[in-house]
Amino acid sequence: MNVTDINLPVAVLGAGPVGLAAAAHLVARGMTPLIFEASENVAGNLATYRHVRLFSPWQYNVDKAALRLLVDAGWPMPAEDDLPAAGEIIDQYLQPLAQLPAIAAHLKLGHRVVQVSRQGFDKVKTRGRELAPFIVRAVTASGEREYFVSAVIDATGTWSHPNPLGASGIDAIGEITHAARIAYGMPDVLGAERHRYAGQRVLVAGSGHSAAGTLIALAQLAEEEPGTTLVWAVRGAAIEKAFGGGSADGLPARGALGTRLKALQASGKLEIHTRFRIHALEVEGNALRVVGDEVDGNSPVIDGVDQIVASTGARPNLELTRELRVRHDPWLESTDALAPLIDPNEHSCGTVRPHGHRELAHPEPGYYAVGAKSYGRATNFLMATGYEQVRSVVAALAGDLAQADDVQLELPETGVCSTRLEYGVQLTPTSCCGGPAPAGSAACCVQDADAKTQGKAGCGCSDPVPSLKAKSCCA
Repeated sequence: MNVTDINLPVAVLGAGPVGLAAAAHLVARGMTPLIFEASENVAGNLATYRHVRLFSPWQYNVDKAALRLLVDAGWPMPAEDDLPAAGEIIDQYLQPLAQLPAIAAHLKLGHRVVQVSRQGFDKVKTRGRELAPFIVRAVTASGEREYFVSAVIDATGTWSHPNPLGASGIDAIGEITHAARIAYGMPDVLGAERHRYAGQRVLVAGSGHSAAGTLIALAQLAEEEPGTTLVWAVRGAAIEKAFGGGSADGLPARGALGTRLKALQASGKLEIHTRFRIHALEVEGNALRVVGDEVDGNSPVIDGVDQIVASTGARPNLELTRELRVRHDPWLESTDALAPLIDPNEHSCGTVRPHGHRELAHPEPGYYAVGAKSYGRATNFLMATGYEQVRSVVAALAGDLAQADDVQLELPETGVCSTRLEYGVQLTPTSCCGGPAPAGSAACCVQDADAKTQGKAGCGCSDPVPSLKAKSCCA
């Protein structure tokens, strides 16, 4: 079979927000999507934390192509400034979108994709490769099935592949043995899993938003359920970064989370262990003893832990594309071109410069990873970023390179991009204009420096606290 001889559909792996947005853009372009979702309902990953209220209001959570399809069908857009819970995103937006005839006819629920390859070609073979259709192999209730497609948009995300507790990127010793005491991500501690945590000594590991949200929910549980105690372990020497931008954050709900976490810390109701890099879990009576890597000649210990919540991030499943010619950044597991824009070792903010199909492309023509998976192990991803990614990718697949290259992205300033953070953590104040970007500078300065090294005009801002709009960080 030659991919040019037949009008094959485009595979979309994952029916979450970004995957369904990709399907909407394909439909808008007159192309046929074939959407695979491992769960029996759309947005299986999102459903695991449907109790969590998002930081971003509705205006950033609805894709424009999807909105056009929904409005044409009489769907009422929720108030743009309202903050939805993850479950409301599913029930009020993604389910209605998935039920539209143009989407529903091509939706394969209960189809867990396990491999993607080229028909008749392993990754070693070259001649004629680009003419062969992709094979998508999925596990279904009736057994394994294969589908032929012209291109693949991989929006499988990372949430279902959490990072282990071990600070070295591998399982802590005893982590598998004691898996029954560990939850990954954001368990519903005030709802469905309340019985598991009530009256227990609970250790939360991690310093991101998931950890902060879980700690605040546990603090409420502790007020309602006597005997519930909270322990927080972070790998770094300071916890201020976890507090985020506070009132300076462009997403107020995200800033409020940091403010509440700081208040919890000040209350004395939270036992905090910094510089604690989990090495092993050991049995201690009816509880666990958590042992950290050696610090200053001593191995720190947290005793008497009943339950652990691992909010340690997630990683992409790269096994899906083992037989494709993909090229990942060796640190982040994103594409090489995207990695410098999102590297958390260099960037202090949760937004990046606009990017599209060129930054997301792999050596395998027709394969793109989008959404959270495109960021690999970097965590600074926003849903609106994924919507612009798929708009660009679908335009490229349609042959409309002018639109594909016209990447426009408007995101809220994160607060932590500022030179003055809410809780006294200072970045060196710098001008965005002139010379290379100093270490620790905001994304604006990086863009300015990059432009000047290419002989172009810089962004021309004099304000060290930029707003991030369109192609210029310094508007």
